[in-house]
Amino acid sequence: MVKIGVLGLQGAVQEHVRSIEACGAEAAVIKRVDQLKELDGLILPGGESTTMRRLIDKYHFFDALRSFGESGKPMFGTCAGMILLAGDIAGQEDAHLQLMDMKVARNAFGRQRESFEAEIELRGIADSFNAVFIRAPYILETGENAEALATYDGKIVAARQDHYLTCAFHPELTDDHRLTEHFVGMVKEATEKLASLS
Repeated sequence: MVKIGVLGLQGAVQEHVRSIEACGAEAAVIKRVDQLKELDGLILPGGESTTMRRLIDKYHFFDALRSFGESGKPMFGTCAGMILLAGDIAGQEDAHLQLMDMKVARNAFGRQRESFEAEIELRGIADSFNAVFIRAPYILETGENAEALATYDGKIVAARQDHYLTCAFHPELTDDHRLTEHFVGMVKEATEKLASLS
């Protein structure tokens, strides 16, 4: 059984734990850097990206998170997690982890009161998926290494690049676990691949 962590500094942590467990994987809430070495994959949950970055710096997670991704272990960023993974953020000089080849716009779908739900198609994962958008970002452009998996209103709202997965919405807030299940599959695949290399 693979073990997937949820970065537990801020945001919808327990909902992700529930979704991981519903997909038959082991879940762990990660609050210390040393816990990362026990994991096969990691979810960066929604929340507030500026606050999350401040807490990442405060608890010395920044370099450890970059190393985690660069080691080939899968990472899944939802909403604020998407902003943390992006290589470029519109109107902001410095991006955060810069692990994904994409440019994102923060709070691009409006404020909290403009939150909404929409049916979208997730390429290769679900023909129809109920996506919950809360102060959501979106992807302005993907580089040649990243592939768009879903759009809403002409905007890219989910993408994958190698062992990185990201979405602008909150899949953990519904009972549809297909996107989490897809990530669990990515983790299993990467775990086998990394084991064969060691």
